[in-house]
Amino acid sequence: MKFSLEWLKHFLDTDASVADIAAALNRIGHEVEGIEDPADKLTGFRVAKVLTANPHPDADKLQVLTVDTGEGDPLQVVCGAPNARAGMKGVLGLPGAVVPANGMELRKSAIRGVESNGMMCSVRELELGEEHDGIIELPEDALVGQNFAEYHDASPVFDVAITPNRPDCMGVMGIARDLAAAGLGTFKPVEVPSIEGEGACPVEIRTDDAEGCPAFYGRVIRGVDNSKPSPDWMQRRLIAAGQRPISALVDCTNYLMLACGRPAHVYDLAKLSGAVIARRASNGETMEALNEKTYTLDDTMTVIADDAGVHDIAGIMGGEHSGATEATTDVLLEIAYFDPERIGVTGRKLGLASDARTRFERGVDPAFLDDGLTLLTDLILKTCGGTPTDVVRAGEPPAKPRMVEFDPSLTRRLGGVDVDEYEQSRILDRLGFRNRKVIDSNLREVAIPPRRHDIEGPADLVEEVVRIHGIDNVESVALPRRPGVALPTATPLQQAERKLRRAAAARGLNEAITWSFLPTADAEHFADGAELWVLENPISEDMKAMRPSLIPGLLSAAKRNADRGSDGARLFEIGRRYFRGQNGASDEKPTLGVVLSGEKTARGWSNGKGAKFDAYDAKAEAMALLEAAGAPVGNLMVMGEAGEQFHPGQSATLRLGPKNVLARFGALHPNTLKAFDIDGPVVAVEIFLDAIPAKKGGGGFARATYAPPALQDVTRDFAFLVPAELPAGELVKAVRGADKKSIVGARVFDVFAGQGVPEGHKSVAVEVVLRPGEKTFTDEEIKAISDRIVANAAKQGAELRG
Repeated sequence: MKFSLEWLKHFLDTDASVADIAAALNRIGHEVEGIEDPADKLTGFRVAKVLTANPHPDADKLQVLTVDTGEGDPLQVVCGAPNARAGMKGVLGLPGAVVPANGMELRKSAIRGVESNGMMCSVRELELGEEHDGIIELPEDALVGQNFAEYHDASPVFDVAITPNRPDCMGVMGIARDLAAAGLGTFKPVEVPSIEGEGACPVEIRTDDAEGCPAFYGRVIRGVDNSKPSPDWMQRRLIAAGQRPISALVDCTNYLMLACGRPAHVYDLAKLSGAVIARRASNGETMEALNEKTYTLDDTMTVIADDAGVHDIAGIMGGEHSGATEATTDVLLEIAYFDPERIGVTGRKLGLASDARTRFERGVDPAFLDDGLTLLTDLILKTCGGTPTDVVRAGEPPAKPRMVEFDPSLTRRLGGVDVDEYEQSRILDRLGFRNRKVIDSNLREVAIPPRRHDIEGPADLVEEVVRIHGIDNVESVALPRRPGVALPTATPLQQAERKLRRAAAARGLNEAITWSFLPTADAEHFADGAELWVLENPISEDMKAMRPSLIPGLLSAAKRNADRGSDGARLFEIGRRYFRGQNGASDEKPTLGVVLSGEKTARGWSNGKGAKFDAYDAKAEAMALLEAAGAPVGNLMVMGEAGEQFHPGQSATLRLGPKNVLARFGALHPNTLKAFDIDGPVVAVEIFLDAIPAKKGGGGFARATYAPPALQDVTRDFAFLVPAELPAGELVKAVRGADKKSIVGARVFDVFAGQGVPEGHKSVAVEVVLRPGEKTFTDEEIKAISDRIVANAAKQGAELRG
């Protein structure tokens, strides 16, 4: 929300500097996102008087002006404005000044052969409005030579982020109230005049949707003049707030909204027929809004309509055909209270955002209907003239103050700061909470004004006291610590994730953090038939499905790297996958994803061509990371069915038993690469951390004491003939199972098929490491172990080669 210092001082009597105001806003919870001083943009522009205006010798539409700048000799300026004439006062941009509207730096130059020493400026060129048919005309009392920023009373503009729980500060008056409570000046509440209507309102006003529109107030003003622009002071404040002045009537409604946080609407009475009613829309009913778009409505939406149809999507946007124009002479003012939840649902369904919706869905002050209507009436009467009728009030707003019992001692207990009870009472009073001490009790009875929807109980009042007293005044106090060694605070899963991050980084992988949201098509590609979580109100339509896999996000990151010239990407991420659990509940599964793309090794004199990643690289990463996570990698089974996203002949799963899948790995399917528009080959790994069995005994921080073996290991080599389709891993697993106590290692060191090996078979050589216990092995013991190894291998169809 933007507002000028001048506008703020309309509600706050203060001598505080811009820096002090910004610091106070940040201190009390209204983050200042920026401060802009329009005077900076008007540097080099000054009030000047046109002394003479003569036709340009070589251009029919140009004039050569002699301009008095208030110092030195008059300057010659070439000007094309039709209203430029001798005797008028305007704004001259001198050489070196930068035109705010287009960033053009003014220089002394020749225009059609005539020297020009600057430029006479229009309203649009100085970003003071939309008028551009001629140059600015200043009144006779304007001081020639004065800096235009000073003359224009340019005021610094604050850009403040208002949190959703503070709709009362969506107007400058609410900001001023908070600053006054913080001791930065005296709050000047808006003065509500007394306006007597002349005669009954000629339009029937009612609400037929008490749930969506509990209260609907209105009145008619006859004889308005909307042909003239709104006053300069109003336009200046609206422009500072980022609003474009439109017409006097519309500017009045926008001014009320930005000043007091109260949206309102003006209808051209001549374009209405019959009663004006707040009601539910009918299914399929349509309306063309002020943004020139047509919206199809349904029966959950509240609208403002007459006998002819819908004129307003209640609380969000008015209709195109009933708005006020320059020809409007009679208007109907509408000010209402709409249910915040209904406004939010309607806005999301229609994809329609507006300043009014922002305020209504957060909750405007329901007690400000009468005052708001009176203030709007007063603005219109002063700006456009006219005669108002009596006010019509339909319905009743939920404006009854709520009472909360508050114990001032809570501030110390919950807020951690000592604030005198009298000071607490003063803070609450200045914030608009009427409070009094309950007789014979430490409690205070606090009346919560209807505009403060966020105050629900005593804890919220503590927050208000501490916020205004100053969070910086809350002393930092260390938490109590138990004697001895601190207990672990990280969960086993958190510890495992930390180990995995270190292990992945040590293996040369780069950590990526991708969005938890995906385009729906990308999410469906990796859903494997599961029902997706899809957001109803996403930040972006392209990112509205919760990810069922980490691989899509990593693929997108790898593609971005490749598009920018990267030779390869080694990315990993630890995060959550999202699914619909039982009864529609959210089910989040911790996961580690890895994507390897591009070149594994670059070309070079020693190795020739560069190498690409393959499925074995993916398997190596999967096995190493599973081991780092504490999985029993020696017991893992390699099985297929990695998923349709993977290449069926170059992928697999790692399982403990036939059903418990710990990971999947391999080369991605060409269809997957095509869907993500990335060149292959690309390999990926996905480790399901929730499937890894927990260590028995709970473990601890300390590692087991390292005890080197007392005796030297013994190695034996075995060469087996096995069926060609038998995975080597299955053979190694069978070998290790022959004697789990003595065999501490087994690995394949040679695979051969060809001459001397029967067709349909291959030769697999396995190195086995035996570790003796308290004494060395005897020949008989080694032979017995070897026999068991051969017997176990035979169960897999293996035969010891002679």
